[in-house]
Amino acid sequence: MQEADPIFLNRQRSIQMDVRDYTKPISAEGPDNADVMLVGQNPGREEAAQGRPFVGRSGRYLNQVLQKFDLDRDKLYITAVVKVPTPGNRMPNAREVRQWMDVLENEIKQVKPEIVVLMGQLAWKTPRHQGIEYIETYHPAAAMRFPKARERFEKDFEELSRKIRGFKSSEM
Repeated sequence: MQEADPIFLNRQRSIQMDVRDYTKPISAEGPDNADVMLVGQNPGREEAAQGRPFVGRSGRYLNQVLQKFDLDRDKLYITAVVKVPTPGNRMPNAREVRQWMDVLENEIKQVKPEIVVLMGQLAWKTPRHQGIEYIETYHPAAAMRFPKARERFEKDFEELSRKIRGFKSSEM
């Protein structure tokens, strides 16, 4: 009997662990009547571990930007196109996007936000609904790495903050 290659066995265990880790969808977070919805691409390892969206490095940067422009994360509905992490945190493929896009569309219909912020190229593919304003910006991970993306990302959130203040003043 031939002995199994230890590298092969470790890889098999790793693949099995990844599949187990990635079977539970990450729920959206925030009020189901939020004026603003943030949409990312898919959760990463830290999001999978905590069961919450945007809690990893990108989430920490997003929180800094939200604070900088006086945006309360607790009042935002935060979700993703794909609700499960992908192996190696790769970009979700077309099949995975199709599998989850209906769920995202239902979230938009149920929450009925005034504004949807689409963070990253994958989120930009979200079908548009009439009566909702859409802001396409970079994903926080890209904004952390590339100065031009950071500048645009922060300008987009500054503009979002102005629009939200406009909502509040028109309600008074």
